[in-house]
Amino acid sequence: MREFVVVWAGRHQRSNWEEICASYRKRIARLATVRDVPVRARAAADDPQRMKAEGAALLAALPPSAWAFALDPRGETLSSEQFAARLSRLKEEWPHPVAFLIGSDLGLDRAVLDGARGVLSLGPLTLSHELARVVLYEQLFRALSIEAGMSYHREPL
Repeated sequence: MREFVVVWAGRHQRSNWEEICASYRKRIARLATVRDVPVRARAAADDPQRMKAEGAALLAALPPSAWAFALDPRGETLSSEQFAARLSRLKEEWPHPVAFLIGSDLGLDRAVLDGARGVLSLGPLTLSHELARVVLYEQLFRALSIEAGMSYHREPL
């Protein structure tokens, strides 16, 4: 079974956001393995040091041989159908996990953007890491439902 891993930096607290993410992970789990991997970097003296430490922690948490997508507003924007097609192509061509990297309130360190195999955007707006996780999980479920021919996704009229 294919595996998706969402690696994210930020505050790790129980919240309504987490409940929504858990709900989507449960749906996704019927179609693929999915793991949520929060990382915490040691406290740093300033924001640039914290960003660098978070970046190192995100990269260290990646599964071996994972195809990593960094999520950044400046990345490639895909429609839901294009995202589904990209994941389907990876399913055929890449037998290892597909990972998504989400930064904290500081964003992603340049090393993360450079180390990823792709940089995707969830849109031009800046999203909190909590909201970015919800949107990503919903789009992962939507992409898998498109691939499986489920009725969740509907074409615009």
